[in-house]
Amino acid sequence: MTLSVTPLQGKALLAAQNSCGRLNIYEGSVRAGKTMGSLIEWVRFVRTGPAGNLLMTGRTERTVINNLVLPIQDMLGTHRVKILRGLGIVQICGRPVLLIGANNEEARTKIQGITLAGAYVDEASTLPESYWNMLTSRLSVRGATLWATCNPEGPRHWFKLNWLDKAMLWIDRHGTFHDRRADYAELPEGHPDRPINLVRVSFTLDDNAHNLDPEFVASTKAMYTGLWYKRMILGEWSLAEGAIYDMFDPDRHVVTELPQMQALLGCGVDYGVTNATRGELISLGVDNNLYVVAEWAPGPGTEAERSASLAEFYRTAGEPDRTFVDPAAAGFRRQLLADHFEQILKGNNKVLDGIGVIASLLTAGRLFIHDSCTELIGELPNYVWDTKKSEKGEDAPIKVDDHAVDALRYGVLTSRPWWQPYIDLTMHDTTDEEVAA
Repeated sequence: MTLSVTPLQGKALLAAQNSCGRLNIYEGSVRAGKTMGSLIEWVRFVRTGPAGNLLMTGRTERTVINNLVLPIQDMLGTHRVKILRGLGIVQICGRPVLLIGANNEEARTKIQGITLAGAYVDEASTLPESYWNMLTSRLSVRGATLWATCNPEGPRHWFKLNWLDKAMLWIDRHGTFHDRRADYAELPEGHPDRPINLVRVSFTLDDNAHNLDPEFVASTKAMYTGLWYKRMILGEWSLAEGAIYDMFDPDRHVVTELPQMQALLGCGVDYGVTNATRGELISLGVDNNLYVVAEWAPGPGTEAERSASLAEFYRTAGEPDRTFVDPAAAGFRRQLLADHFEQILKGNNKVLDGIGVIASLLTAGRLFIHDSCTELIGELPNYVWDTKKSEKGEDAPIKVDDHAVDALRYGVLTSRPWWQPYIDLTMHDTTDEEVAA
């Protein structure tokens, strides 16, 4: 059988030649060749590895299929890769492989008790630590091997501290070898300085530039700035500190005049009982850019009074196709439905995904804000990372004066399926998030 793929080159070839660990982790920037190189090694293992259960896992079964199984199917053909939908299984070259999603702490129970001969993990650093620990403990068949990929997080992230930093072999982003295999062989098990039987290969976007269109590489680099550039382009595990939207420039992003709009996509609403309530109306212009065209800033009131206020806001600013409400505000959503608002949806509350998408839109010059949205314009420069949480390995903003920026995040991220055909941000994939009423 011949794989219909371009021969591996550069860092991907180096990774394949040195994937000698029980755990082999390819980490680094977006579009760096991590996934394709590791999938080729995984297919070889599926065909020649020891007998026993095999697993492919990630945030959801859907993302595992989209990110991993379909590319393998493209390589080998549908006759060699058969997805048994509804059963959570894919057959690769006649061998069954389990497909499991792991997006919460309870996911570890899905693999508890199973014995594995091999596993492939997509975006390992985004999975619950308890699930990862359980997974590695299930690789008990002689010769069992795991491959995993991930993008960088913060420098204190558990995956880096407890696993990557303890690799017996690390090929860093410059191609330098850090070889501790002698320590692994000589030091007794349980010794504090003994590395893990793990090979770590760090990638940058430039490692895969030979396989990508130069214009795509340039546009991808231009889409990121600050923290996101360090992580997603340079492949660094950088600390989240300072201003979150450091690319926001009022002279560039705030407009006094709006173009003609082709769609009022939706209004993101951050609802507060004792705190402020804010709404940001998101529209798609005929120039295929996103605009925050109006802002709802009601005063204190009951749910019924705020529902009436929102209806008046829509009569003045224009009624959008959908309203994306703070998912914690169940009572307000019920009030809006009782008052005959249409298309009331839970806002997508994946905070880091939302921040990343907005940052990319601002950097690329695809998101603009009308100067009447004074609350949002005032909050954006002062929206900062929580350094104390960053030092503990968690990326999170400080929860102060963030009502308008949260409303913006709900509006932009949840409306993405409707603006995505006009603005391609493929590196921020959040399509597995369910949008529900």
